[in-house]
Amino acid sequence: MSELDCIDRNILRELTRDGRMSNLALAERVGLSPSACLRRVAALEKNGVISGYRAVLAPEKTGIGFVAYLAVGLSVHTKQAQESFERAMKLAPQVRECHNITGTVEYLLRVEVADLPAFKEFHTDVVGVLPELRSMQTYVVMGSPKDERA
Repeated sequence: MSELDCIDRNILRELTRDGRMSNLALAERVGLSPSACLRRVAALEKNGVISGYRAVLAPEKTGIGFVAYLAVGLSVHTKQAQESFERAMKLAPQVRECHNITGTVEYLLRVEVADLPAFKEFHTDVVGVLPELRSMQTYVVMGSPKDERA
């Protein structure tokens, strides 16, 4: 796909805010006819710019009362150790995000659980038993004044 123009960027911004809005409402907001808007959205989907649509959930309504970020360092810096760690994180439903990062640690995890005891269980019985684990630093989320994840 060629470079995104300002209309494409406006479409993406509006769909990020509300992925369920009708094509008619979207076309109105970005200043296009409904048919032109539909063609652009279809092209953005076909070219992989839009890779899917998701529901934004209310954590308190789904039993999530505790959110933390874990900075995880590995003791072994091999491809095998990374793949093993990543497999374990993919299997852990508490891990909502797993990012391989640069810096003093290798991974940043977003962990969502019901409460502190559930987090302790995850910390001890899921991450704490991994043979490639060197270190964990926990950052508890106390509030999220801005969160645009979808």
